[in-house]
Amino acid sequence: MKLTIAVVSCMLVGLVSCQQFQPTTPIPIVRYENDGVNFDGSYKWAYETGNGIQAQESGYVQPAQNPNESTLNVEGGYSYTAPDGTPISVKYVAGPQGFVPVGDHLPTPPPVPIAIAKLLQFLATQPSTPEPAYNKIK
Repeated sequence: MKLTIAVVSCMLVGLVSCQQFQPTTPIPIVRYENDGVNFDGSYKWAYETGNGIQAQESGYVQPAQNPNESTLNVEGGYSYTAPDGTPISVKYVAGPQGFVPVGDHLPTPPPVPIAIAKLLQFLATQPSTPEPAYNKIK
């Protein structure tokens, strides 16, 4: 009996969700560029849609002495209009330093209080203290 109720409930939920589906008008792609991946590992792509979404990215491999240590450096950005009408634009770089986005809408940390900044400067001038050896077998 419980199984029957569960199956009927799932069927009703599926039926209701199917009735709420409304097909949308496809959004055209008005610009599309794709160059790469090239033999040297570099690439570049960009696109723009009919509703104002734009994105672009380019990257290249920075070789190293050891091929296993080569790094991929990337820069790009994207922009769109938020549902509330706010224009959103993000530019970013990524590489050995990680992913670094920049945008007016992104939160930023508060400024470091002066007392903390002075303490950090003082600590930077002090010699480091070696960690004690725990559980060292002699």
